[in-house]
Amino acid sequence: MNQEILYVTKEGLDKLKAELKELVEIKRPEVAKRILAARENGDISENAEYDSARQEQSYIEGRISELEEIIKNSKITDSEKKKDNVGVGCIVTVHIDGDEETFHIVGAPEANPLEKKISHESPLGLALMGKKVGDKIDVDAPMGKLTYTVLRID
Repeated sequence: MNQEILYVTKEGLDKLKAELKELVEIKRPEVAKRILAARENGDISENAEYDSARQEQSYIEGRISELEEIIKNSKITDSEKKKDNVGVGCIVTVHIDGDEETFHIVGAPEANPLEKKISHESPLGLALMGKKVGDKIDVDAPMGKLTYTVLRID
C-alpha cells in the first residue's frame, strides 16, 4: 500500500498526539463504561443510551485509527531555520487589495482557515509554496482572480 507523506509542524504533531492520547486513555474507557451500564439496564434493542454510546464508540474508534495513520505517515517540517521561500511551517504576510493578511502554512491535518492556518495543498497554499518576498501570485477565488504579493516570510 502506497502511503502519502503528510507534512506537519512540530506543534501540529504534538496536538495530534495529545488528541490520540485523550481518546485512547480517557474517552474510550468512558464510552465502554456507558455501554456496559446501558447493557445492564436490560433490553438493548430499544435502548437510546446504548445506541448513543455505540455511535460515540464508533466515532472514537474511527478517529483513533485516523490519528494513528496520520501520525505514522507524518513528517515534521523544519520551521526553525530561516526561510528564503515559502514552505510548510512558514508564516507568510501577503498584500491583497490594499490589505495585509498573515497566514501560517501548515500540513493538511492541521489546517484551520478560521485561525489563518492554511494547508500547503489548498489553492492559496499551493500557489504560495516556493515563492520569495516580492513575488506576485494570482489565485482564482469565488469572487474572481485575486493577486497576492509576498511581503514577509517568517
